[in-house]
Amino acid sequence: MKRSILLIEDDERNRYLATFLLERSGYAVESAIDGPSGLDRARSLRPDLILLDIQLPGMDGYEVATRLKTDPVLRSIPIVAVTSYAMVGDRERAMAAGCDGYLEKPIDPERFVGEVSRFLPEGG
Repeated sequence: MKRSILLIEDDERNRYLATFLLERSGYAVESAIDGPSGLDRARSLRPDLILLDIQLPGMDGYEVATRLKTDPVLRSIPIVAVTSYAMVGDRERAMAAGCDGYLEKPIDPERFVGEVSRFLPEGG
């Protein structure tokens, strides 16, 4: 069974590239384009990993991460912020909101899948 990843990303080009790279490496990828639909998809899919943009319409990624980590059913799912927010303190803010990892955009197609796979739980 393929490992599943939920990608919460509003930018179509970023969604396409990340999905292409991950699916080419054997992952099943589902996506959501804003914070509220990302929460709904996480509840229905219960993916192995969530990739989360921070700058989202409807609800920012910080709030999405906080809500995911306070949900008893979803809190164990690793969340990786994938964001262009790269100023001093942005990584710390994402981690404080509940993210387990942080990757800066633009993503490097050569390294992206390897970086993402580090956050997937063993087994599953």
